[in-house]
Amino acid sequence: MKKEVRTVVYDDELHIEAYRFEGVVQPFPNHFHEYYVIGFMEDGERVLSCKNQEYAITKGDVLLFNPGDNHACVQCDGGTLDYQGINITKEVMLDLAEEVTGRRELPGFSKNVISDEEVTCCLRPLHELVMKGSHEFEKEETLLFLISLLIRQYGQPFERCLPPLREEIEKACAFMEQHYAERICLDQLCRFAGLSKSTLLRAFARAKGVTPYSYLKNIRIGKAKKLLEQGVPPAQAALQTGFSDQSHFTNYFNRFIGLTPGVYRDILRDTEEMSHEG
Repeated sequence: MKKEVRTVVYDDELHIEAYRFEGVVQPFPNHFHEYYVIGFMEDGERVLSCKNQEYAITKGDVLLFNPGDNHACVQCDGGTLDYQGINITKEVMLDLAEEVTGRRELPGFSKNVISDEEVTCCLRPLHELVMKGSHEFEKEETLLFLISLLIRQYGQPFERCLPPLREEIEKACAFMEQHYAERICLDQLCRFAGLSKSTLLRAFARAKGVTPYSYLKNIRIGKAKKLLEQGVPPAQAALQTGFSDQSHFTNYFNRFIGLTPGVYRDILRDTEEMSHEG
């Protein structure tokens, strides 16, 4: 079987993250990110579930995830996954969208899976430039061309990508986002939202595509990811984001991100050191 390689690079100039997975068989459970994901299938066949729809994805497909789009995928061809992607925070996307459209408004992607040669011709060289640490302005130029193309071809107001939420579900989300570092129990969540346990669980899963507990784990992983990017040791990141212990944290981080917390932090630290030396 092909050797598994996982690499991630943070670009200090563009403020985006690029990563590459090669020879991966790991399934990814239902989860979401707080940032945009633009990915490309280099090789392999997977079944992708996204926002209650199922897709057969294969070599050449481009994946577009808005912040909050719940998705899961599993290998289906007996082979391995080769995948490359770019993560863009909402703050950075806001700047890019303003540069491209003249309006400071977040875009939303109308499709999650596309096959578009023009998009691919921007995405692949951009990914390569970031991965090799290029400092030429070609890198920024390619990013702007990519975002311009995606907004023109697949853009819509970001609000259209959000499912209609009952006020009670919004309250539950806000409570978890505010208290993610604390121990939260279902009784607390239900009291704050004003719903019974069974009603909250059904309504939440229907509105968000994940259970309340999965939503909380996603928030914690997102917060921990930012701490690791700042050089915080995994044990401290686990403690500061509400995980009961480091093994629990490592398990969830690896399942959702595809790397262990320590490997993720070390790769970013090594990349930063090399960029300073260069």
